[in-house]
Amino acid sequence: MDTIASLFSFITTPVSWVIVQFHSVYGAIFGPDTGWAWGLSIVSLVILIRICLIPLFVKQIKATRGMQTLQPEMKKIQERYKNDKQRQSEEMMKLYKETGTNPLSSCLPILAQSPFFFALYHVLNSIASNDTIGVINDRLLESAQKAHIFGAPLAAKFTDGSSKVEALGSSLTDVRVVTAIMIVLMSASQFFTQRQLMTKNVDTTVKTPFMQQQKMLMYVFPVMFAVFGINFPVGVLVYWLTTNVWTMGQQMYVIRNNPTPGSKAQAAYLERLHKSVTQNGKTRGRGERAIVKAIVAKGRDRNEFERKFINGLNKAGLAAQTDGTVVKSDTAVAAQTEDGATVGTAAMPKRQQPKRQSKSQRQATKAAGEAEPKTSLTKSDEPQDGKQDPRPAGAAKKPAQKSGGGGRSKAQSGQRKGPQRPKSPSKK
Repeated sequence: MDTIASLFSFITTPVSWVIVQFHSVYGAIFGPDTGWAWGLSIVSLVILIRICLIPLFVKQIKATRGMQTLQPEMKKIQERYKNDKQRQSEEMMKLYKETGTNPLSSCLPILAQSPFFFALYHVLNSIASNDTIGVINDRLLESAQKAHIFGAPLAAKFTDGSSKVEALGSSLTDVRVVTAIMIVLMSASQFFTQRQLMTKNVDTTVKTPFMQQQKMLMYVFPVMFAVFGINFPVGVLVYWLTTNVWTMGQQMYVIRNNPTPGSKAQAAYLERLHKSVTQNGKTRGRGERAIVKAIVAKGRDRNEFERKFINGLNKAGLAAQTDGTVVKSDTAVAAQTEDGATVGTAAMPKRQQPKRQSKSQRQATKAAGEAEPKTSLTKSDEPQDGKQDPRPAGAAKKPAQKSGGGGRSKAQSGQRKGPQRPKSPSKK
């Protein structure tokens, strides 16, 4: 580890300078030799670094969602060119270029943060070895060695022996209890961060190998932190625990306000958005307008939660517009249906169900119907408009044809209109 940390020695001077500047501020409040002054200096260093890494975090989110979207296409390429690895790699690179997706973007925050992590480890390790480093001189080195966080020295490790711990002015029990608690919290925060990403912010409609990889990392990362954490000084554990808590809070904010389409987080977000829009009659803020604009632009490609959101607005008498705003719908304003088509609200009357009658009312209605004379749909036998029937009085009327049955009556089968062909003599 010392060899790896020494590779980042070029950044140890800036890191040590930032820690000393924060220490001068907190030392004036809590005292220069206290663990609060040095511990808060490390926490402030983490916050400063993570604020600088916010643009990379945004790129990481976009890259992760882009990779989730491309998983079905990537799987098709792998199956199509499973016997040609070179062609498979070429098609993959072509797909990344066409969609503007960079697989390494999801690792940018970790890669950018690693130099600061190793530099801080090198600084704290030098403090434990009683060596000056960067801008930390002999006076600051003595002050840092006296600093204790909950009874554990800043430069002590879980694996240190009793003699080394006693030289730093502490007991082995205090060091191991504090480091064990911090390692557990560090692993638990990492597990919770990965779990909320898998359970809330993943598109459940698409099952891809990417989800299996993320599920595996959910268990691998906490184990890695627990294994390597016993070799980290207390100051480094403070750094790593702080950055894990920051990542967890940052991810919770993103999942709540900008969830992945098709995820459970999107369903919860659209429910809150529907409640807010129906209460206020409009979208508030640029973020809400951007979400509504994206949903309207999808048209027929909306997922289940987005269709439910649009239908909920229509039922509330509101219509989402293409610019992300929401207006009240009336007879002159068209309301969007769930499949992206538009239909006037006046053309959608409510269907009224007939009232159910009681038994006495049904019997009275039936009796009244029996009392009325039955009407026949057939033509009346009486002449109409005073015209006389041209047929003789004694002539028999032509029998009526029976409907249905599919066949002709006997009278029709026996009487054929037009000339008949002579029967040919049968051949004996």
